[in-house]
Amino acid sequence: MVLAEGCTGLIFAPTSIMKKQGYNNYKKYYAPHHFIFLPVMMALFVTGSWKAFHDEAKQLEWALFSIACFAILYLGIMVRQHYALGNQDRIVRLEFRLRYFELFGAPSNKVEPKISFGQLAALRFASDDEFITLLNRVLEENTSSDDIKKSINNWQADDMRV
Repeated sequence: MVLAEGCTGLIFAPTSIMKKQGYNNYKKYYAPHHFIFLPVMMALFVTGSWKAFHDEAKQLEWALFSIACFAILYLGIMVRQHYALGNQDRIVRLEFRLRYFELFGAPSNKVEPKISFGQLAALRFASDDEFITLLNRVLEENTSSDDIKKSINNWQADDMRV
């Protein structure tokens, strides 16, 4: 790992560990959550539900087991995402406002209400030149967030997100 260009603090940017980020690989997964906890809880819920219909002797126990598994699965998904994404959304909005001010020398309060959060979030992956062009396109054509991401040629990676 090397110190990111222009940084004076202890923020490190991965060099050879991660592939260059782009539209096809910008999503991030947390292995213990996405590939262990969620599949195991889903398997337990499905097994419990199946047993509730096929094991008449212990039908009530399996039904309660299934309900408990579903509740844990639901909470595991929602709580983790709720807090992390809420904070991340606020940070993305602040990044947009700062970047807009740096590029246009004016506050973004007239532009921001005209674009959706999805569009605003998609613009963060664009370089400064593309940001200006894509923002104008969003304001004129109401371009979807997915189309914005597909239009980016010089993808600006976000390696620090949740």
